[in-house]
Amino acid sequence: MKIDKLRKKIDRLDEDISELLSKRAKLSMGIGKVKLKKGASVYVPDREKMIYNKLVANNKGPLSDDSLKAIYSEIMSGSLNLERPLKITYLGPPFTFTHLASLKKFGSSVGYIACNSITDIFVEVERGRADYGVAPIENSIEGAVNHTFDMLIDSQLKICSEIYLRISHNLLSRDGGLKNLKKVYSNPQVFGQCRLWLESNMAGAELIEVPSTAKAAEIIRNQKGSAAIGSLMAARKYGLKVLAKSIEDVADNTTRFLVIGKTRALPTKEDKTSIMFSVKDKVGALHDILTPFKRNKINLTKIESRPSKKRPWEYYFFVDLEGHHQDKRVKKAISELNDECLYLKILGSYPMAS
Repeated sequence: MKIDKLRKKIDRLDEDISELLSKRAKLSMGIGKVKLKKGASVYVPDREKMIYNKLVANNKGPLSDDSLKAIYSEIMSGSLNLERPLKITYLGPPFTFTHLASLKKFGSSVGYIACNSITDIFVEVERGRADYGVAPIENSIEGAVNHTFDMLIDSQLKICSEIYLRISHNLLSRDGGLKNLKKVYSNPQVFGQCRLWLESNMAGAELIEVPSTAKAAEIIRNQKGSAAIGSLMAARKYGLKVLAKSIEDVADNTTRFLVIGKTRALPTKEDKTSIMFSVKDKVGALHDILTPFKRNKINLTKIESRPSKKRPWEYYFFVDLEGHHQDKRVKKAISELNDECLYLKILGSYPMAS
């Protein structure tokens, strides 16, 4: 078949798709009005999970599941904005990896607020100036982002979703070579993720820590003899040259981000629950807190400890477990755990990201 005929067929399909999208958008506006009357949240994580699961289950190709989900991410982003304009906070400036994770989750149609720190992400949501915040919680190479854990201790916000983002680091500069570079700017976690490459290629350079990769790119755009480690989008944003691509020490470098807000997600049968607690100071305390999970056949996916900062050698434990806190077995395990704790807090139950 000639290319002109194929293009005409595509044009007709585009017209059909456009009409269907308009009908879908009108229905979304109707849903938005109902939610407004009920005071319900616009973003519903469990509904989002259900839509993506159906897309994957019904996908017959040739588009990959990831491609289809990316398309629908923007469709749902536009629908959310029609229901009620949303504002999302992230660790800025634009084109940090936290910003890219936010775009992956919420799309380009919602509003974004760049924050200077993880503390500010929480504060903006707590005070109602933003609907949700996105913050990094752990990296597959460097481990926990302690600042986020510390904020979760006292905040009344809930974890309502999670995002996994494949991270690729690149050396950026306004100059054209490695020889004359004396300074490298980036986030401290990023330096840890690129440690071996930096030792091999830039052993004499000064490593300067800044809050984010995009901030590093912003700083060096007017500096000679300086480089930043950041994303390719940051390079385009600030007009920088890419001197080296994919300089992370481990190929499968992934960061997990949390979506925090006031929304509580309903069970989806593919959920994760995050809790934190402090335990009584006694022999076998750690064994006792793990027993309820084993007894109720609950799989733990993460356990992390942080100093309480209230008394020396007192710790908070953060645990991620499979299941929703409303599930019978999970509810029973948490109830039994509570008997062994000085303090226990459910940080949120949310759909498990793929």
